[in-house]
Amino acid sequence: MAPIPTPPAEPQDSPDGYLGLDAGHAERLARGRGWSTVRSLPPGAIITMEYRAGRLNFEVRDGRVTRAWKG
Repeated sequence: MAPIPTPPAEPQDSPDGYLGLDAGHAERLARGRGWSTVRSLPPGAIITMEYRAGRLNFEVRDGRVTRAWKG
């Protein structure tokens, strides 16, 4: 039987630090800090709820990050 894979490490970075930033700048900053996946979503977007290590999600309204969370 194959061993259970170890999930990738997440950056030691708080999602709260992205609130209020311009969405494009926030995405570049997050990638530079080591997030493997960054996705920007409109308010109320329907998304899957699976947790993915290394992913940072942004809710963007009027070009600004209004919410940020891991997974």
